[in-house]
Amino acid sequence: MRRTTKQRGKTGRHTAPEAEAGKTGRRSSGRGSAASRAFETEQPTAPTEHDTAPAADHGDEIPQQSDPLEDDLPLAREAQRAVRVLNPAGTVTMPRPPRRRVFAVANQKGGVGKTTSAVNLAVALALHGNRVMVIDLDPQGNASTGLGVEHGAGTASVYEALVDGMPLDEIAQRVDGIPSLQCIPATIDLAGAEVELVNVVAREARLQRSIEAYEGELDYIFIDCPPSLGLLTVNALVAAEEILIPIQCEYYALEGLGQLLRNIELVKAHLNGRLRVSTILLTMYDKRTKLADQVEQEVRGHFSEIVLDAVVPRSVRVSEAPGYGQSIMTYDPGSRGATSYFEAAEEIARRGMKLNPRRAGQQNEKGGK
Repeated sequence: MRRTTKQRGKTGRHTAPEAEAGKTGRRSSGRGSAASRAFETEQPTAPTEHDTAPAADHGDEIPQQSDPLEDDLPLAREAQRAVRVLNPAGTVTMPRPPRRRVFAVANQKGGVGKTTSAVNLAVALALHGNRVMVIDLDPQGNASTGLGVEHGAGTASVYEALVDGMPLDEIAQRVDGIPSLQCIPATIDLAGAEVELVNVVAREARLQRSIEAYEGELDYIFIDCPPSLGLLTVNALVAAEEILIPIQCEYYALEGLGQLLRNIELVKAHLNGRLRVSTILLTMYDKRTKLADQVEQEVRGHFSEIVLDAVVPRSVRVSEAPGYGQSIMTYDPGSRGATSYFEAAEEIARRGMKLNPRRAGQQNEKGGK
């Protein structure tokens, strides 16, 4: 008796096209593209004269689609990181310090991530319930660019505050999209401030006076210092209570650290007794190199508890963000760079909870809860 096509397919010697497609679909689910799977399931097979059974007979042979969540897991994780960084609910997820904290972000070596760290830490804290101000004290104005605020010629800037005594509340600009973040921009005029302040009495304390006269309530002030140890940096060290030192994970970054610490001790001894190095942040970490590990171990071994656990990796996305007038926190919130700065800001916020509400001899402090 002659066997039908369907019967021959069951023997395994001649497999029907539908069955072959079904087996292929099951093997490739999760690895093949969605387009190829759709092609396999949607293309009809011409029936033979003996194969007149309805399509329902082959329902058990339809290729099984993979769970879409399996393919989207990396994207889903990135989306979760982005939501965590951006905090769209606007809740206070990073605790406010009991009093205002003023950081000088300083390192006389250029290119170690001072401006990038000041901008991204400020944005992270502001997105999570803190009131933050960034003071751009670098004549290059990179922090102003990174926050997307106007700093062209003729703009009221930190130069007017230092030289003319203009109040900061008349200079401060709100950062678009982040209501609790302000920026005191820097213009090219600041390059001549050191010369103009030479004959001014108490020239090292000009910025400190401007900050103390500010009427608004703030939790954090980040002063982005120029890559030098001149009068502008001294003004920042006198105005600040804490110093945040970004250290690039390369050998040259360690060479100038000793000189910076010696200058900090001089300022502390003669101009600002409350100054202290409270935070060290490792930046531009490249896990592919052994040198990065050696630098990290050396810094942690010498400075121990003041080094943040969070380490900022070398990232092209972090470098791209200022070109769009944004921080990495808003430019690519799901990236590893954004996550690293978010974790660093969390550590800084947690450490701030341990501070005394008021400094010794202080009567009033605008900040805190």
